Amino acid sequence: MRKLLIFILISFCTIVFADLPDGNKLLKQIDENMYAKNMISTSLMIVHGRRSSRTMKLRSWTEGDDRSFSEYLAPPRDAGTKMLKLKDKLWIYNPSADRIIQISGHMLRQSMMGSDISYEDMMEENELTEVYSAVTTGEEIFNDVNCWKLELTAIVEDAPYNTKKVWIDKEKLIPLKEERYGKSGKLLKTTEILEVMKIEERWYPKRMIFKDILKKGKGTEFIIENIQFDTEIPDSRFSKAALRK
Repeated sequence: MRKLLIFILISFCTIVFADLPDGNKLLKQIDENMYAKNMISTSLMIVHGRRSSRTMKLRSWTEGDDRSFSEYLAPPRDAGTKMLKLKDKLWIYNPSADRIIQISGHMLRQSMMGSDISYEDMMEENELTEVYSAVTTGEEIFNDVNCWKLELTAIVEDAPYNTKKVWIDKEKLIPLKEERYGKSGKLLKTTEILEVMKIEERWYPKRMIFKDILKKGKGTEFIIENIQFDTEIPDSRFSKAALRK
């Protein structure tokens, strides 16, 4: 009788897990949907503090995994601040001091412009399949959307998060929710996509919120006002000289 129960239990588990899609294949589909050769976007970043909120507007140019450039357009006190990423290096130009500062090491974990997003988060533009392996752990409804649940484990030493739990929209193949964990297993940050948009054949986030669990406040909202994919960007955009222009 005991052997029969064990056999039934094993058979049930085999059937259940056989119905779940391969996590790494799902991750590849997400990459194909979310990542482009290059993109140009205008966005709002709203930092919701405990007592008040402040809104920043920025323009960004991104090429592949290695090059990105951002310029803050508003408010006036932040306008002209620029950031340049070249591979694993990041520089920031402060117009009030007319200084270019390189951000590296532990400084990458600091908050970007007082938000819930760190410089390290901003640097995380690689395709997911280059940084993580994935296992599908189940399915769940999140915000009335049928999702696959994935657990991601870092496969590179310098990954900003050791593991992630991700809720993937089954139809649109975008990560509607993420929980990001450190090496200790402690939850560090969460992200949620609140609104999506369709651009040609691609589904992409329009409004999302980031929450640093260790930071007080109500999170940082990120809204993409417009975005263009696969548009030619001159090489001069991704240069240190462009920081002072």
